[in-house]
Amino acid sequence: MNGLAMYGIFFVIFGLVFWRRTRAMVRPVQGSGIKILLPMVFLLPGFSALLQFQLHLKVWEVGVAALIGVLLAVPLIFTTNYEIRQDGKIYAQKNKAFFIALISVLVIRIALRQFISGIDPFSLSMLFFTVAVGYVVPWRIISFVKFRKVKQSQMLGEEIITIRA
Repeated sequence: MNGLAMYGIFFVIFGLVFWRRTRAMVRPVQGSGIKILLPMVFLLPGFSALLQFQLHLKVWEVGVAALIGVLLAVPLIFTTNYEIRQDGKIYAQKNKAFFIALISVLVIRIALRQFISGIDPFSLSMLFFTVAVGYVVPWRIISFVKFRKVKQSQMLGEEIITIRA
């Protein structure tokens, strides 16, 4: 697959994530919030590449990729919050800084891909997969914890209301 096709696929996926996040800000989070963790499940097939290809990666390279991923997760974590709106349902907070952080992650990933050279394409792909796992997993887990805290405060608020009534 040539670079242009790969960037095309990357931008389509990014566009879908961007569209989904904008929809999440106008629709309430349903149920217990388990759907927040689903993107982590979608990453699991990527680990099969570790078994299929002969990768020439050193442990420190994978560690640096994971660290970069975790660093990219920090702005996403700080800009993802949940709120209870007037209808009593929980929504993702509208936050322009989140979209700036998401676009920044995209730009940093593209810049890193242009900067790194001398690595075979499969190994490079696995490094960038490691970066993606490094920011998706902590971001989604902490987002789920934030949602559960808001859900718990909502439940406590309803109990207080029913006791008073």
